[in-house]
Amino acid sequence: MKARSILLFVALAILLLAGVCIAFPQGGVTVAGATLHFPTLTHILNPQKQMDVEAYLARQDSIDAFLSTQQDSLQHFRKQIDSSDLRFWFPEGDDTFFDDLFGQMESAKAEGRTLRVLHYGDSQIEMDRITGRLRAYLQAQFGGGGPGLLPFATLIPSLAYNLNANGSLVHQSPFGDSTVVRAGGNYGPMMQDFRVAGNATSNISAANNRHADQRVMQFSQISLLFNNRPGPLTVTFSDRQGGHTDQQCCTQEGVQALRWRLDSATTAVRISVSGTADIYGVMVDDGPGVAVDNIPLRGSSGQQFVQVNEDQLAEAYRLMDVGLVIMQFGGNAVPYLKGERGMSSYCKTIANQIERVHQCCPNAKILFIGPSDMSTRESGTLQTYPYLPTVVDSLRATALAHGAAYWSIYHAMGGRNSMAAWVEQGLGGADHLHFSLRGAEIMGDRLSKAFDNEYRLYLMRRRIAELD
Repeated sequence: MKARSILLFVALAILLLAGVCIAFPQGGVTVAGATLHFPTLTHILNPQKQMDVEAYLARQDSIDAFLSTQQDSLQHFRKQIDSSDLRFWFPEGDDTFFDDLFGQMESAKAEGRTLRVLHYGDSQIEMDRITGRLRAYLQAQFGGGGPGLLPFATLIPSLAYNLNANGSLVHQSPFGDSTVVRAGGNYGPMMQDFRVAGNATSNISAANNRHADQRVMQFSQISLLFNNRPGPLTVTFSDRQGGHTDQQCCTQEGVQALRWRLDSATTAVRISVSGTADIYGVMVDDGPGVAVDNIPLRGSSGQQFVQVNEDQLAEAYRLMDVGLVIMQFGGNAVPYLKGERGMSSYCKTIANQIERVHQCCPNAKILFIGPSDMSTRESGTLQTYPYLPTVVDSLRATALAHGAAYWSIYHAMGGRNSMAAWVEQGLGGADHLHFSLRGAEIMGDRLSKAFDNEYRLYLMRRRIAELD
């Protein structure tokens, strides 16, 4: 074939494809129940330029390095933080929102207190992802150790601990695939529990995982949190390494905690129960300071808090000594929110959840974390869900209106169409919805950096006040 003929063939093919691009309906064509899409001419001639995630993250780090040289200017420091993609939004713009929390964290170790941070979220935080990096930062800064609040039996594998249980256990939860879906609101602070009627044993050991911080790999303070039902409950605790054994019998009904303090830290314990009770969880900590609890609720849009008995939840939070509640939700709702009515309804639901936490834990701060960027196919190309930016803005307004701070993963990862870039660079999952393990670690570090910026600002204000 002559070169002229080849050139003519290619030109005709391009013209034909261009004609299809122009003529093909933007909404696609449905064939046999499936919708077929074809890219528009605009998408082909002006392809979306993909962000360089590493360069984006490095640019943020360089800004933070610059900030550290500006300690003499409180106003300048605040302005730089507020212009960062890592910023917090606070109710009524109160940038002292976390000051009391930081003060409690600073004094916890000296007071022999374990102040708890509860990190609730959907599947983005499963396996201690994101939470583990925040825990590592807070415990390095303020003391404490151990993986925190764990279920009595395995629900989801974790990077921070190993757990296996056996015996007469029934999983109870208001969501998911639990054996018993309704239990009169008696679920406890993990929004799910295990009912024991007879005998059951839980074996907990530290995970030797390279992704886990060293501080979670030993523990010396263990507490069983439960709601005792009619009849005595006998609990036997044993340190599987040091040989320490203790047995307690509980006859009082209601929400309570049994606690054990070891003279030296261990890496493996066993708790056996005999009787009838609803086991809310086991707090596995190491020394006073800060404990950070990972509480993933797979498939949840954050609507379970009002499904828990208010009095029982309030008493559990009191026994736990909660200083901060993080609620990370919205991703599971994004695909289904397409209009103002649905968005309004969802925000009202979230407002009710925040108010319930306020009622049950009035002395704790609340931080709401909105969804990440998520991709779907639009006109044949992967793009941000069209309504997602509206979801982010609406959830922020809802959180602030109800006394909670707000942090945006969507902004912290780069905004519109950033998930496609994260996936391409190995930081997002193939579903274009979740982070990879490395991506989750980066996001946990960015959340930690956001807290560190606020803590540095708190220290600057305190120094200025002391000079005055």
